Amino acid sequence: MAKEKTVGSASLLTELVQANRYKRTQGRVARQATLLAIWVLILIAAYQLYQQLAAYAAIDQYKLQYAISGALVVVGFWIAYRLINWPTFADFLIAVEAEMTKVTWPSKAELWRSVIVVIALIFILALLLFTFDLLWITVFKTIGLIPSNYNPGGS
Repeated sequence: MAKEKTVGSASLLTELVQANRYKRTQGRVARQATLLAIWVLILIAAYQLYQQLAAYAAIDQYKLQYAISGALVVVGFWIAYRLINWPTFADFLIAVEAEMTKVTWPSKAELWRSVIVVIALIFILALLLFTFDLLWITVFKTIGLIPSNYNPGGS
């Protein structure tokens, strides 16, 4: 009995040469946001590559810098576009968007209350840690583990 391939198990390499879109109406927001994020990362990588090539290339070779960086952008954009239409990854993004619709989001008032609690707790913990630090420095100076002229924040 031979194993049959399911519809969603096409390899990414075979998916790269196709132009069709998988389940085009489902998970649009998650897929578009993912594609945009990947494209931004590709643009940043291409810009960094351009700068690195500019540092090592002679002045006459600026066209090569543009060509290599541009090729990275074109190939990267195509791979990212095909990635979000790869059935395995696309089904994941569709499921993510479906789960996000089930989330109960807090109201604005509840969000502000939570923010205030978190910020107040951070300040209280910082003050507590500062107090314990001063206490232990004093104790260690008293018993002689730290020299009496020790200044932890000074120069």
